[in-house]
Amino acid sequence: MSTPSTGEILQIAAEVEDNLHRQVLAQWFPRAVDPAGGFHQNYAEDWSRLPGDDRSVVYQSRLTWLAAQAAQRFPHHSPAYLNDARHGFYCLRDRLWDTKNGGFFWAVDGAGEPARGGEKHVYGVSFAIYALAALYHASKDGAVLSLAQAAFDWLQAHAHDTVNGGWRESLSRTNVPILAPAAGSGSDALGTRQGCKSMNTHIHLLESLAALCEARPSQPLREALLEVFLVVRDKVAVESAGYLNLFFTPDWKVLPDHDSYGHDVETAFLSVEGSAVLGLPHDPRTWALARRIVDHALASGWDTQHGGFYDSGEIGGPPLNRNKIWWVQAEGLNALLLMDGRFGGETPVYWDAFLRQWRFIQNHQIDQKYGGWLSEVAENGDTLPGRGKSDSWTEGYHQGRALLTVSAALRARAKPNGKK
Repeated sequence: MSTPSTGEILQIAAEVEDNLHRQVLAQWFPRAVDPAGGFHQNYAEDWSRLPGDDRSVVYQSRLTWLAAQAAQRFPHHSPAYLNDARHGFYCLRDRLWDTKNGGFFWAVDGAGEPARGGEKHVYGVSFAIYALAALYHASKDGAVLSLAQAAFDWLQAHAHDTVNGGWRESLSRTNVPILAPAAGSGSDALGTRQGCKSMNTHIHLLESLAALCEARPSQPLREALLEVFLVVRDKVAVESAGYLNLFFTPDWKVLPDHDSYGHDVETAFLSVEGSAVLGLPHDPRTWALARRIVDHALASGWDTQHGGFYDSGEIGGPPLNRNKIWWVQAEGLNALLLMDGRFGGETPVYWDAFLRQWRFIQNHQIDQKYGGWLSEVAENGDTLPGRGKSDSWTEGYHQGRALLTVSAALRARAKPNGKK
């Protein structure tokens, strides 16, 4: 394929921004803003409100983050989005933060009672930090920064593994790390075997600590960011092959499992982002790893017939789940454009795949009847009926971030001095 013209790039950027406004931001805001506090989490396929008044730290944080990002990107709508983000902040501060022992509960019910016995999870705390960092960028509110700093201090005091490196994942209400039961069974709120470590938690710590370091850098924060960056690069990623191991013992022995293509491509982006915050935006090893990860996902998890990334596959083997999950397509879109921006002068592979990914999203991942992104479609893009639009794990964060990042990158590329 020939190099796209400036007009073509701007046309795609406009399509992406339109999707962001109509299919993401307009779907959750102000619909999900609950006068009773926080964001309502449960919506059916047609966006009708479903019962449930739980408040998950992940869902609340992700919508807070999205509103804060929208407030920064779109100045004309900033007051409304900033109000929505503050609404999420109050829920994080007043309902999900443990005022006695510190840390964020995984979830609370409508009466404010913590779920899972008051379990706290580093993954959830990480997303709260991510949201607070974004809101501080947008508002410069010292109270927001104070809560983010308290959450970081809690992480370092209670979850940091000073012996093996990385962070312990699930902790009790009194901040005691939860270990595997004697029978060796049991999983935490994220689905990780109790007492073990996961790829998922550590890549999102890389994301959140980078955001907080950008908002208010400090030496302890930079040291923690460097540590998690090296954990992801040297322990989680299989650098020679380009995939990620999912689960580990506390001392980082690999627990074999499947390959998650969405997490692969997401980590390519987060590694580059983290390296830049550390002051190494052009680090050749980071870029080589990110490229290897995306190349592996294209070779193992890309649908050459219909476009789009499959959900998961065997390590070194065929796909296991060929359905197309919304967040995987969003992260794929982001990573493919990132690779084209760096390596597009060498090969059209990434741009061609980016275009196919975007067309797949437009043609199949968007609900043409009710609006919003479909959470899951079949391999060929056919709609799978009955999938809800929103729950504690399904919201606007992945597609929101991808569309924000991609539209900005395309517009920067279209400028006279923009680079491919």
